[in-house]
Amino acid sequence: MNGTGLRPKWHTPAEVAVLLGFGLSKVKMKIATGELRSVKDGKYRRILPEWIDDYIRQQVDRYEEAA
Repeated sequence: MNGTGLRPKWHTPAEVAVLLGFGLSKVKMKIATGELRSVKDGKYRRILPEWIDDYIRQQVDRYEEAA
């Protein structure tokens, strides 16, 4: 979080990689395959925090179904 106490409204793929503990190429692959939602903002990709939560929830659900 930055010094003003504001939370980001969206994240870059590089930020998402850090949040999820992934490499940047893995995040880009998940965006390309549609596993992780994103929007294009000019020439940049942006990911909403709730889309990160959705991705995590899908992974947990998939794990629990397999168990």
